[in-house]
Amino acid sequence: MNEPLHQHLQAALASMPLPAGLCVAFSGGPDSSALLHALAQLPAARMHGLRALHVDHALHPDSAAWAAHCERFCAVLDVPCEVLRVRVDGDTGLGVEAAARDARYAALAMQLREGDCLLLGHHRDDQAETVLLKLLRGAGPEGLGGMRALRPFGRGQLWRPLLALSRRQLRDYVAAHRLEWIDDPSNADTRLARNQLRQEILPRLARHWPQAVDSILHSAALCRAAADALQAHWLAAFDALHDAASGSLDALGWLALAPALREPLLDHWLHARGLRAPGKAQRRQIERQCGARAGQLPCVRWAGTELHIWKGRLWALPPGRAVDAGWQVRWRGEPLALPDGGELTLAIEDTRLDEPLLVCLRRGGERIKPDGDAHTRELRDLFQQAQLPPWRRHACPLLYADDELVAVADRWISARGAAIFRQAGTSPRWRAGR
Repeated sequence: MNEPLHQHLQAALASMPLPAGLCVAFSGGPDSSALLHALAQLPAARMHGLRALHVDHALHPDSAAWAAHCERFCAVLDVPCEVLRVRVDGDTGLGVEAAARDARYAALAMQLREGDCLLLGHHRDDQAETVLLKLLRGAGPEGLGGMRALRPFGRGQLWRPLLALSRRQLRDYVAAHRLEWIDDPSNADTRLARNQLRQEILPRLARHWPQAVDSILHSAALCRAAADALQAHWLAAFDALHDAASGSLDALGWLALAPALREPLLDHWLHARGLRAPGKAQRRQIERQCGARAGQLPCVRWAGTELHIWKGRLWALPPGRAVDAGWQVRWRGEPLALPDGGELTLAIEDTRLDEPLLVCLRRGGERIKPDGDAHTRELRDLFQQAQLPPWRRHACPLLYADDELVAVADRWISARGAAIFRQAGTSPRWRAGR
């Protein structure tokens, strides 16, 4: 156990609160190979159920062979290995690299048991690259603080125990132990931003400033300390501005904050909703649109997210599905999937209507006389009075008996509609898609 990597991991494990289990995200590359091999030599790691997870993205013709290599590598070490096969959605607007990362992390999070630690092989050179990328994208103190060594993840935690070690130290370990590893050809593609930094920019910096990586990481540590100090202030502001019932934020209250509080608060809110943070241009656009006049319905979009400004509040949603305004279907009460991902059901399961109703979507100008109301109402007015968010109105299911509108989802029902549902002994239930 006199190997520097063994000693480093032994000390790191000793300093950690005892996890329920240790799980290595194992790509088969040199860094994760060094991490897994070194951990397998430590009794303390095996005592915590050391295992490996390999994600097969199916993006390369050799991905199945890579998965088989990882299984063989783990079999030699007598470490359990599970291969997770994911589908990478290339149509999200994120780019293949980011979409693959999202799919990978989602799959890994699903495999964590309560209290587990997922270990990643990121090292100090990766950290320097991350900080430079964040700087070039206009990040604030949180982003410039780089990757956190430990953070919540799924039902456990994500741990990067190698951030103090260099790429060279890990490659030396791999060479010393003659470990076979996967060389993913995408790592040589300098069209990818991180590869450009790794292979061209950082080597040039190091030639002129030999201590470049040390200086970058020193600045990152200062930014991390600043971000942690600011966190207490923006968390207090978040509690004051956030409405837990609707999940929305007070737009003008958010805009009034100093930028150092405004930006991390927005990111925290979006991440808690499973959404991506905006870029610099979208942030400025959100700030400009917070002062929109009454009646305007601004929406700022970026990959994976829509941010609406409505009723003086910020509302964040995943992008809406394209909805065919001509969609319609006959319905007798069975669970009905709606075009926006929502669902129409009956309150009492397995109940059916005596006669089918026609379910369709708004086309404009619809009117209904709610049961007990003396007047026929335009749907537009009813939606406004009920403060139904505009992004839900276009996919709200309308129920027709013959050519008569008898129900608007579960919101308004005419006298004829009330009689139809009374005879069936139930009522409609609508779950919006977002």
